[in-house]
Amino acid sequence: MTEGRWHRAGGALLRVIVVWAVSTLTMLALAGALPDFRLQSPDGDSLTRTALTAAWGAGAFGLLSALVWPLLVRALLLVPALVLGLLVFFLNGSLLLLALRFVPDGRGALGPETAVVVAAVMSAVASTTSTALAVRDDNAYRRRLSRLATRRRRRGGDVCDDCHGTVFLQLDGVGHEVLLRAAKDGLMPTVASRLGGSHRITPWRTDWSSQTGASQLGILHGSTFDVPAFRWYEKDTGRLMVSNRPAGAVELQRRAVERTGDPGLLVRDGASRGNLFSGGADQVALVLSVAVRRGRANRSRAGYFAYFSDPANSVRTAVSFVAEVGREIGQSVRARLRDDGPRVRRGGLYPLIRAFATVVERDVVVAAVIGDMLAGRTAVYADLVAYDEVAHHSGPHSRDAAQVLERLDRSLALIAKAAEHAPRPYHLVLLSDHGQSPGETFEGAYGLTLKDLVRAGCGLPVPRKAERSSSGAEAREAARLALLTALHRDPADGPEEPPAPGAEPMVLASGNLGLVSFCDLPERLSREQIDARHPALLSTLANHPGIGFLLVRSEEHGSVVLGPGGAEIPVAELTDDGLLAPFGRGAADAVRRTDTFPHVADIMINSMCDSGTGRVHAFEEQIGSHGGLGGEQSQPFLLSPLELSPPVADGTELVGAERVHRVLRRWLRECEGPRIPAPEEAAPDAANRARAAGGAPDAPEGLGVQDAQGDTGASARG
Repeated sequence: MTEGRWHRAGGALLRVIVVWAVSTLTMLALAGALPDFRLQSPDGDSLTRTALTAAWGAGAFGLLSALVWPLLVRALLLVPALVLGLLVFFLNGSLLLLALRFVPDGRGALGPETAVVVAAVMSAVASTTSTALAVRDDNAYRRRLSRLATRRRRRGGDVCDDCHGTVFLQLDGVGHEVLLRAAKDGLMPTVASRLGGSHRITPWRTDWSSQTGASQLGILHGSTFDVPAFRWYEKDTGRLMVSNRPAGAVELQRRAVERTGDPGLLVRDGASRGNLFSGGADQVALVLSVAVRRGRANRSRAGYFAYFSDPANSVRTAVSFVAEVGREIGQSVRARLRDDGPRVRRGGLYPLIRAFATVVERDVVVAAVIGDMLAGRTAVYADLVAYDEVAHHSGPHSRDAAQVLERLDRSLALIAKAAEHAPRPYHLVLLSDHGQSPGETFEGAYGLTLKDLVRAGCGLPVPRKAERSSSGAEAREAARLALLTALHRDPADGPEEPPAPGAEPMVLASGNLGLVSFCDLPERLSREQIDARHPALLSTLANHPGIGFLLVRSEEHGSVVLGPGGAEIPVAELTDDGLLAPFGRGAADAVRRTDTFPHVADIMINSMCDSGTGRVHAFEEQIGSHGGLGGEQSQPFLLSPLELSPPVADGTELVGAERVHRVLRRWLRECEGPRIPAPEEAAPDAANRARAAGGAPDAPEGLGVQDAQGDTGASARG
C-alpha cells in the first residue's frame, strides 16, 4: 500500500513537471510572437536567462490559478454566470500580471490587453496537457473529472459496487420524431448506437399543457393536477402563476408534494441539476424551485462555483460563450438575407440568452452530472435546455437546431465515458418533457395578437401596434434570474402582474394555448355569462381560421368545446374524431382532464393544427412552440436500457407525466438502490386525501382503467 502511494505521488509530481514545462514553452512562444510581451531585460538576456524567467512566470501563474482562482470564484458566487463568463478573461489576465511580479528583477512585462490573451492561451494549453496526461491514468482522470464537476461530495455511507445507479437526462423539447430523425441522419451517433441494440425507445403523450412546468412536475413529483398551462391566473388568490418563475416553481412543487404525500423521485441519495423542480433531492444545482433561497443555504448557485473554480473551465466556457453569440448573430443575419420564413425577431438580449442555454448551462450541468456519478449517487436527473431554446426561435427542424443536437450528443458521449470511471455501474436513461411543433406565429399569420382578437370580440379598442408576447423558454428565465441576482433584486419580481379587479379580461399565452380570464368575478364564468357580457366574443374566437377549438363551461350542458360553424360538443361526449381529429390521439381525454382543474381559465383556446404538416400558430413570438395540442409537441420520448423492464405492457400507451414518474420510480427499485417507498406507503393519509379529492396515486386523473392496468402489467413483467 505504501509503495502504491509513493507511485501515485511520483506520477502526480511528474504530471506537474510536464505541465510546468509545457506552460513555460508556451510563454516563451507567446513572448516571441506578441510585441507587447517581454521576458527579457531592456539590455537583453541569454536564452537560458529568458527560459528561467518564463519558468518563474509560468510557475507563479499556475500556482495562483490553483490557489487564488477558487477563492475569487467563491467570492463572486452570487454573480450570475452571464456576468462571470465575461469577467473570466479579465480575472485570468489579472492573475498573470500578478504572477509576473514574482519574476526576479522585474524582467516579465506586458500590457493588460495582452495579458488577457496570454492568460487564456496558457490556461487552455495547461488544461489540455493535464487532461491528456491524466487520461493515461484512470485514477488521475477520475480525480480530474471530479474537480471539474463538484466539490460537494456525499458524506457517509458506502457506495454499493454491485447496485446500478441511474442517470436521467432530459433533452428539453426534443420530440420523438426529431430524435429518431437526428439519429438516422448521423447528427447524434451516441444516441444512434443505443437505438441499435442496447436501448428501447418509447413515445409518450403529454397532457393538454405540453410544457416543462407540467411535464417535469409530473415526472419528478408525480402530479400534474391543476397545471392548466405554462402561465395562468388564479381567481381565488389573485395570483398570476408562471411555471418558470422561482416563486411559481416553489408553489407548484409544494402543491404536488401536498397532493401526493411524496417528496419526489430523487429523495433518496439523489441530485437535481438544471431543473425547474428539485424532485426532493438534497444535492441541487441551477434548480429554479430553490433559487429564491438566499445565502449559503442556496446550493443552486453553488453549481457555478463547482465548475468555474477551475480556471481552464472558465476560459473554455467563456470562449465558447462568445463564439455562440457570434454564431447566433451570423445565423440571424443569414436568415434575414435569405428572407427565410417563418421568422421571429432574434435581437436584443437573445444572443446572450441563447449562449447561456447552449454553453454555460450545458457545461455546468454536464460537469455536475459527471461529479454525481463519480460520487456514486443513486439517482441523478438533469435537464439540458439548449435545443428547446434554439428551436423556439429558429424552428424545431432548422439547421440551427440540428447543430445544437450534434453538440448535445457530444455531451452525452462525455457523460457515458465518465460513467466508465464511476465507482458503480450506471443506467443512462434519456427522455424529453415535450416536443415542439413548427408554424408561423398567430400574429405573423393574421396580423394581430390573440389579445387583439379578444379585445375586438369584446368591443374594446385594439391598439395599432401589437404588444410583444412573453416567451416561456426555461433558459430565458434562468438568464433573467441571473441578472436580477446581480442587481440584488428579488428574483420573484417581474413585469407580469395581474390586473386590478374590474379591469379588462386577462389574456395569457402558453405556446399555441391561450387563456382568457375575467378577473372581476371569483368563479369560473359560464358560456351564458360570457355571452351576456360580450355577445360576439365566443363566436369571434371559435370562427377565426387560426383557432382550432375553445373550452368553456356551460350552465346547460356542463363544459363544452366550441368550434367553427357553430360546432358545440359537450365535454362528456368528446372523441378524438371530428372537431379534435387534427390534434391527435388522446386529445379528448386531455381536454376532459384539464376541465376538472380548479384553476382552468374561463376560456381555454387552442390554435388550429394542420393535420398533414403538424403546423400550429403560437400565440407567443415563437416559430417552434409547445404548450397546447397539435403536432409533435405532445409526443416526447423515453429511451431506456433493455436491462430495465419495459415502460408499459405490449399494446398499451404511455400517457401522461404522472405515469412516466411511476415508471422511473419502478426502475429505481429494480436497480436495487435504497428503497423508495411509493406515495401510498410513505404517507397513507396523503394518499387518502388525494382519493377523496377525486384522484388516485395509482391511477392519475384522466387515465382510464386500461392505462392503469397497463402500467401494473409492466411492473409485473419487470
